[in-house]
Amino acid sequence: MRKISLILWVVAISIAAWAQSDARPEILVLGTYHMSNPGRDIYNMKADDVLSPKRQQEIAQLIEVLKRFHPTKIAIEADIGSERVKQEYSDYLAGKYTLSRDETNQIGYQLAKELGHHAVYPVDEEGDFPMQRVVNYAKANGRAEKLDAVTAGWGAMVKEQDDFLQSHTVLEMLEFMNSDKRVAKDVALYYAIVPYGDPSDYAGPDLLAAWYQRNIRIYSNIVKLVESPNDRILVIYGAGHLGWLRQDIANDQTVRLRKLSDLAGQN
Repeated sequence: MRKISLILWVVAISIAAWAQSDARPEILVLGTYHMSNPGRDIYNMKADDVLSPKRQQEIAQLIEVLKRFHPTKIAIEADIGSERVKQEYSDYLAGKYTLSRDETNQIGYQLAKELGHHAVYPVDEEGDFPMQRVVNYAKANGRAEKLDAVTAGWGAMVKEQDDFLQSHTVLEMLEFMNSDKRVAKDVALYYAIVPYGDPSDYAGPDLLAAWYQRNIRIYSNIVKLVESPNDRILVIYGAGHLGWLRQDIANDQTVRLRKLSDLAGQN
């Protein structure tokens, strides 16, 4: 027990030292659309085939830009501790696995292999998103139409992204989705749910709390990957998580927040 306590003390001292120096681990979250169209969200984009020759050229362009970050580890949106990811990536390195359309494969696996990484790191944690409770509250309190208007805003945002993708490259699409303006708009749409609750039933606030809980758990999994102040962690995640994970990074003085826009114009 003394040995374990000493190790934890040394780690704590090291982290505190990183916070006081310019040499801090860097984390860049790349918010993406779901390239394989899994249909798991309330509103879903209809992405075209990322395996088409045109999109494959664009993926290669994106990967070259991401290399400018010089990631030391790549984290992806897959269940924490996933044996499937471990086996897939191992098989991919051995030439025995064909990449799926999913962004974890198209961006994560390809980039990791090109950088010579021996592993990718799944960091996802599932959580509740009790939207039906909010719907029930709105109906019971005569506010269903107003809630419909709020959720229509989510749908309009997804439609705008659909339209943008049709006439832009994958890199341009992700630059659009990762812009500060777009991220702020996405977070604001979540906060529009907060008024749908009261002391008898905090339906809206509880939904937001559940979403925050999931994202802070994901962030906890991300920072556990840090082993050195020189680490640069690239996190590939659905864009709905982007604003929340950025807030976590920005509020953590032991790490430094990086953005996709930081890489523009670099050689």
